[in-house]
Amino acid sequence: MSRDFSRRRLLATGAGVALGGAAAVSASGVPANANALSASNSFASTLSSGPRVREETRSLEELYAAAVAEGGKLVLYQGGDVDSQAAGVRAAFGERFPDIDLTVVVDYSKYHDVRVDNQLATGTLVPDVVQLQTLQDFTRWKREGRLLPYKPAGFSKVHEGFKDPDGAWTALMVIGFSFMYGIEAAGAHAPRTPLDLVDPRWKGQIASSYPHDDDAVLYLFSLYQRTYGWDWVAEFAAQQPQFARGSHTPGLAVNGKQKAIGVGGSGSAVSTSTVTKWVVPEGHPFMAWGQRAAVLKQAANPTAGKLYLNWALSEERQKAAFNGWSVRTDVTPSPGLKPVWENPDAHVDGFPKFMEDRAAIERLKQTFALYFGEVKGDPTPGWLGLHPGR
Repeated sequence: MSRDFSRRRLLATGAGVALGGAAAVSASGVPANANALSASNSFASTLSSGPRVREETRSLEELYAAAVAEGGKLVLYQGGDVDSQAAGVRAAFGERFPDIDLTVVVDYSKYHDVRVDNQLATGTLVPDVVQLQTLQDFTRWKREGRLLPYKPAGFSKVHEGFKDPDGAWTALMVIGFSFMYGIEAAGAHAPRTPLDLVDPRWKGQIASSYPHDDDAVLYLFSLYQRTYGWDWVAEFAAQQPQFARGSHTPGLAVNGKQKAIGVGGSGSAVSTSTVTKWVVPEGHPFMAWGQRAAVLKQAANPTAGKLYLNWALSEERQKAAFNGWSVRTDVTPSPGLKPVWENPDAHVDGFPKFMEDRAAIERLKQTFALYFGEVKGDPTPGWLGLHPGR
């Protein structure tokens, strides 16, 4: 893409963005009032309405002893792309609590949520804890009375946007999606903003996860579209990107030196990698959110579920966040970063609202399919069926 196009597009769209704020453009298939409606729904769903729940006062050791006495088992349904993404949690939790038999099942969140719904409908619930990207499920499950109100230790220190006021759910980690590039492959021409992704020099050199297969990637691409227009989307399609299922696939392609650029994957702004650079563009959009978790009210091992939430929210674990961000206000971000909710380019408040409007999301998915083609390929975690982890 020429620099003239960049300037023309920014000038043409800048006024609209300034006047429209976070509202989606009508051409995206999202109604002009969609964000206001979503915000209203999200606000109504999180109003404090249940009994007052006190923050946990027991220590991890006390909770551990109680969880062992309960039966010493814990099943976690974790959103993700491949089973190996749970290796760190399995190892760290197992080392800290060796007498708890932890089972972590990794699958796309959009399969885990309906799996849980079906298990609840058939009286065959498997997980004790759900930790998913599908943020709208937590507000829905709260309304349906499916979640156990609970406030782990440190709940009062969690950023207000990352917790339910009644303790129905709590975000345990910050995840961000953006683009990345191979340091050697990109060289002096490394892309600094999403506008650079449509430079003709990168034709055939981009790997991307399908935006119409993953709602977080969809939101990222919707931010690109709102900021730069549908012309940018058409130019990106003309780059002949290699699309694949799984938000881990752009990183695999770049780290493996198959492609120079990856779009729609997570990473760390404080990484010291000499191979790949994950970009947090200043003054241009990326997206981040708090990954929500909750103990299910019908969980077989609720005490073990509470232990997991307390451990994951502990200062020790929060300070060890791979990307330098914490969900807690009393944990200082890594040097060079500010709390993610203070970065307007991260749109942390926009993603939960976006996820509540499922009809608008479906229209946007089909629109991106017109530009990029239908989603192809098997799910990267495999086909796990109705009751994995049982």
